[in-house]
Amino acid sequence: MFKNMGNLQQMMQQAKQLNEKMVELKKELESREEVATAGGGMVEVKIRGNMEVASIRIDPEIVREGDVAMLEDLVTSAINEALRKMQQVVSQSMSELTGGLPIPGLGV
Repeated sequence: MFKNMGNLQQMMQQAKQLNEKMVELKKELESREEVATAGGGMVEVKIRGNMEVASIRIDPEIVREGDVAMLEDLVTSAINEALRKMQQVVSQSMSELTGGLPIPGLGV
């Protein structure tokens, strides 16, 4: 019965280490930013690792043209691309942390 206690303790230690690495990774990702552009660079969006928009830059020329619908589309496109990039970074980082094993419930 006590034979498997060592294995359990080892698993608990590994889980604790994984949790510590997750906290460290979360901090690292929160400071990271990904940038995406749309409209040939007329709109630029920066997204932080916590999936918040850090900034949006809009070329004044597009505002002068007065095409609000186009501006809305460009902003939406740039935000979605920046989010895709950051999700890819987070996914890759998680895969590296877990050795490629998909562990349900782990998220940053």
